Amino acid sequence: MIDQLAWQKSSFSGADEGNSCVELASLAGAVLLRESDDPGVIVTTTPAALRAFLRDVRAGAFDILR
Repeated sequence: MIDQLAWQKSSFSGADEGNSCVELASLAGAVLLRESDDPGVIVTTTPAALRAFLRDVRAGAFDILR
């Protein structure tokens, strides 16, 4: 079933197929994320949790981790 999902690549991945990128898919109201280099490892979250995470990333909440 996972292999049949419509995975969408990040717009930041570029056209070069050799680049590793983040891919997203939707399944039963959940958001699935995976790394193109390791497609067997999938992280599942809710749309609300992903929105909150992205909002915090954009706001610099994780900049201290650099």
